[in-house]
Amino acid sequence: MIPYKVLVVDDSAFMRKIFSDLIEKDPAFQVMDTAENGREAVEKIARLKPDVVTMDVEMPEMNGLEALKQIMAANPLPVIMLSGINEEGMKETIMALESGAFDFIRKPSATFSQHIDQVGDTLLEQLKAAMSARERRAAFRAEEEKRRRHKADAMQTFPGRAVIPKSDKVEQESLKRQTPILRKTEAALARPELRNIEVKKSKPASPPTESLQETVVTYESASPAVRAAHPVGQRQAFTHLVAIGCSTGGPRALKAVLEKLPVNFPAPVVIVQHMPPNFTKSLAQRLNSFSPLEVVEAEDGMVLNAGYAYVAPGGRNMRVARESSGCFALALSGDEPKNGHRPSVDVLFESLLPLDSLVRHAVLMTGMGSDGARMMKRLYDAGVSSTFAESEETCIVYGMPRSAIELQCVSHVLPLHEIAAGVARAVK
Repeated sequence: MIPYKVLVVDDSAFMRKIFSDLIEKDPAFQVMDTAENGREAVEKIARLKPDVVTMDVEMPEMNGLEALKQIMAANPLPVIMLSGINEEGMKETIMALESGAFDFIRKPSATFSQHIDQVGDTLLEQLKAAMSARERRAAFRAEEEKRRRHKADAMQTFPGRAVIPKSDKVEQESLKRQTPILRKTEAALARPELRNIEVKKSKPASPPTESLQETVVTYESASPAVRAAHPVGQRQAFTHLVAIGCSTGGPRALKAVLEKLPVNFPAPVVIVQHMPPNFTKSLAQRLNSFSPLEVVEAEDGMVLNAGYAYVAPGGRNMRVARESSGCFALALSGDEPKNGHRPSVDVLFESLLPLDSLVRHAVLMTGMGSDGARMMKRLYDAGVSSTFAESEETCIVYGMPRSAIELQCVSHVLPLHEIAAGVARAVK
């Protein structure tokens, strides 16, 4: 087997040596070269064509984030970011994930050999996942191209007749069996409160000739004017609850969903993204700058409110519980990881089982492994028919959604760009 070629990018010669040695412990990978900064990395990627890159976030001349943007524009390939634990490094890491980085790991302590070994194991796991995901996407694209050619050939062979391949017939039958919520698309979209709202920063909060429901808006950054016009902070009763789980590729997927949910979304959204402590705070802040919802890092005892999204903090499991007052609140704990993760999607989904007074909507998006699938199955078997999984065509890693689909507990399989609209239609 020909080993995958890796380019290691770090401004520290010591770290370049550490990561090169860690990577080459596995014969499936070979470090073909190293680079000292982002500018050198961009040049070497164009010339050497590596299979995958490890990229330090903070470097002189050109940092990892700027280099990543140029790489994704010119020579897209899997990039794993190496992040420090300072606040600026964490913010730039979140932005890198949003810009197309495959995943990230925290740089090891140079004085703690056990920590270095742990980082090495995690890095190799991510490298293997990146290569597997790349090959799976290539196979998926090849199959799609084959299907398109089959359709084209069929139309030429039988002009005027619609010849539907077997795979498409299966998809059409699946659509026929979907719940009435998604079958009545036009009726749902006719409801003003379910339309997406976009407001350009230069526009006033209340256009004189249009209602806000009919204004097309873009949330490229926080918009205080829009938030003032739509005071989500006012306590609202709700009957729906949306729970989302994701892992590798999750920050970009969460951005795609949260920025498209409508202003004054009439339900709280609770989120588990596999991520270490401290990084989830930066993630919540970044998502908050794009979304019309108020996105916060969850705190123990925090009472849920419609129009808010709550991100589970790294290193803590998050549950939803009903208090004696009748309110629904978050409970955080440091109990054992589940499925190797804390926070765990399964822990969050399991906490929804007894909350049958709420209409619950469970969503699984891109990520390695199967966290969340087992409890989505239990929710589905308990009568929760509004379950969503991201389709293979848009997943960075088709692991968690695939596990749920294989358990036959997913009522709606959608590409990433359609999930927000699907959830909005389900939450009436």
